[in-house]
Amino acid sequence: MNGYAHIHPDFREVCARSAQERIAFMQEPRWIGYSAANQILGALRDLMERPTRPRMPNLLLVGEPNNGKTTIIRRLFDLHGHGYVNEESEPVKPVILTEAPPSADEKGFYISILERFWTPYRATDPVTKLRYQVVHQLRYCHTRVLIIDEFHSLLTGSAIKQREVMNAIKFLCNELMIPIVGVGTREAVRVLHTDPQHASRFDVISLSLWQLDRDFQKLLASFEKVLPLREPSRLAQPELASALHAISGGNLGDLHRLLVECATAAIMSKAERIDLDIVKSKAGLQPTRGIREITL
Repeated sequence: MNGYAHIHPDFREVCARSAQERIAFMQEPRWIGYSAANQILGALRDLMERPTRPRMPNLLLVGEPNNGKTTIIRRLFDLHGHGYVNEESEPVKPVILTEAPPSADEKGFYISILERFWTPYRATDPVTKLRYQVVHQLRYCHTRVLIIDEFHSLLTGSAIKQREVMNAIKFLCNELMIPIVGVGTREAVRVLHTDPQHASRFDVISLSLWQLDRDFQKLLASFEKVLPLREPSRLAQPELASALHAISGGNLGDLHRLLVECATAAIMSKAERIDLDIVKSKAGLQPTRGIREITL
């Protein structure tokens, strides 16, 4: 154990496991904190703690697909969103994390929220009944923030349908006096332009692709601490960092997948560290126009 100084202390014991166990360990979801993610988490926590007022601030988090947006909001839910019973024996669900319907549809939007409460409802009920059932549940459970993932899906559908869903979001914000957070690709910003009132209610935070700089090297060093390799790889070294950035394109999800593939190869070959040859052998994982193409 003492020889694994390059691994985070919490994970050093994993290095003593078998190859298959270590590979399985890498497939488990794991939070890697970095500056931009921590800043966004701070902004989301700030929204939750704001005193209620008639016009609550809202937030739209946008970025490239597979670049860590959903991971951040799920981290917020893990830290602050789990339900409990308060001192007055009332149910509390501080964070409701839902997903926009596949296309703009007000009824589908309400149903997606009700599903998070495990509450009975009838999909055949009129929109007005479902709307006030949603209001009741959010108020009854003292919800502090409503998060809508896949926000860009609201672009699918007629202009009338889009306006109906956005008006529903505005209604919930006004009626409940809680902030609403949308999460999606950069196209999601277009949803706000369906009405100037919507644009004025949302601040937009963009989660950019990673540049090949010191922050990217720090990120690689953080990843290395959770990869159960028995020898240090020194991923932050310029040559390795450049190769990893070139293949991943600075996309966080693609980088994570690339590092897991490289670490798996290092374990199976008994090299126990990621070197430049292993990284170059995974060049076929380089994404092309958003699609990962594997060269055989």
